[in-house]
Amino acid sequence: MLKHSIHAVLTGDIVNSTQLPPTEEAILLERLERAFSEYITEFYRGDSFQTYMQDPVGSLRVALLVRSLAVSLTEMEDGPALTDVRISIGIGPVVLPVRKPGTARGEAFLLSGRGLDDIQHMERRLSIVSDQPIADIGLQVMADYLDAIYRGMTAKQAAAIVLLLRGDTQQEAASKLGKSKSTVSQLVTAGRWPEIERILQQFENLIKLIQ
Repeated sequence: MLKHSIHAVLTGDIVNSTQLPPTEEAILLERLERAFSEYITEFYRGDSFQTYMQDPVGSLRVALLVRSLAVSLTEMEDGPALTDVRISIGIGPVVLPVRKPGTARGEAFLLSGRGLDDIQHMERRLSIVSDQPIADIGLQVMADYLDAIYRGMTAKQAAAIVLLLRGDTQQEAASKLGKSKSTVSQLVTAGRWPEIERILQQFENLIKLIQ
């Protein structure tokens, strides 16, 4: 497959942002800003954002980190958490240099924006679209599978998965959360971390092939 220079653009918005108390909304925005601190990012209208990543290999991990941070915010008695993030990853060429996402150009920006529009209409919360139709077949399967996982994730499961996405071991996560390792193991297994981890590896391998 012909290799070419591709980048990633993440476009998203906070789900149910109007239902969040101001304090929780401020906490979530602060968490998102920290998650995007290494990348060129703009926030719009308080609950929407766009981020440019020069290296697309880690883009899905960042997108899942952002969703996990949102899901972990609001503790629910049973079932999925109130908060989430709807996010679209566009993978393709961009016009360099990128100084501000709002004024940047390139296929990755177009794909990301269109992808977000599409999932808003289809009631989905994750889209991955590239400029290569063959790669998109696999990327769409990954996005749908991960979206189904996150739809059923609880806040406690998400809080543990946040740490694993950041590179912590389960023992380190247990220490930071003040829980036993066995409790964290149960949480991440119920949150389907082994499946998430496998898909992340498959995604990273695929992106390396098309770069």
